[in-house]
Amino acid sequence: MRLDDFDPDINVGDQRGRGGGFGGGGLLLGLLPLIFSRFGLGGVIVVVAVLFFLGGNPLGLVGGDQAPSGQVGYSEGGAGTDATRACTVDAASKAACDAFSSANETWRAIFRDAGAAFREPSLQFYGGSGRSGCGAAQAAMGPFYCPADQGIYLDTGFFDELAERYGARGDFAQDYVIAHEFGHHVQNLLGTSAQVARAQAGLGDTAGNRLSVMLELQADCYAGIWAAHNRNRLEPGDIEEGMTAANAIGDDTLQREARGRVMPDSFTHGTSQQRMHWLRVGLESGDPAACNTFEALS
Repeated sequence: MRLDDFDPDINVGDQRGRGGGFGGGGLLLGLLPLIFSRFGLGGVIVVVAVLFFLGGNPLGLVGGDQAPSGQVGYSEGGAGTDATRACTVDAASKAACDAFSSANETWRAIFRDAGAAFREPSLQFYGGSGRSGCGAAQAAMGPFYCPADQGIYLDTGFFDELAERYGARGDFAQDYVIAHEFGHHVQNLLGTSAQVARAQAGLGDTAGNRLSVMLELQADCYAGIWAAHNRNRLEPGDIEEGMTAANAIGDDTLQREARGRVMPDSFTHGTSQQRMHWLRVGLESGDPAACNTFEALS
């Protein structure tokens, strides 16, 4: 994908080389598979409630349950010179910053056109272990979004794992990772994540996981929305790279590889087929309103 160089004024922090640690909280609120497998959800009533919360144009929800406007103090970095330094550590850092900067510009324009307020997230690099406003950041968790400090957390070693372990190679596969996490920021701004968490409270795991799947697939769709708005920058093979990545990290594929069997009740992100489908919905529609996974999967 032919992306412009990152805007040096994007909000970037870098914890690499500073040692790990645990911030406040202790539970990674942005790491949805963890949280949503621990909260309960139950049955049709919850799904109906969520549909009530999420009905209509998703961008119409801004102004309801929005995220805190301030950042918790985990941005060891910042805009300008510090961002440039963090983004040019290596090729993977540069690729992440280019994709983040593009997603930031794209979603700012989408929100502006919808008459909605937009707040920029931050991109936080760490190596092996670090800290976030949601608690520990560890490479084994993979990339994640923390709503408490509105940060996208990334150990760039994940890109190597994506290519070598899962066979998802290419720049667009990496861009998809960033765009998916940016999709969680969009959900946070719209209040979707908070509404889902409220719906899950005190209910059973199976239905809770189902809502987690809906939320994750919507983030995949939002990643496709970003790509659709930058279609003129796509190169031959890019879409295939994204689909390969989506297929590789489907719950059924990962469970089959790890356990030799598939356990649908424990899904938190969706099957490979679902992830590819919703990425494609975003790509083909370019319309955030098409990403209502809550209605489609109810």
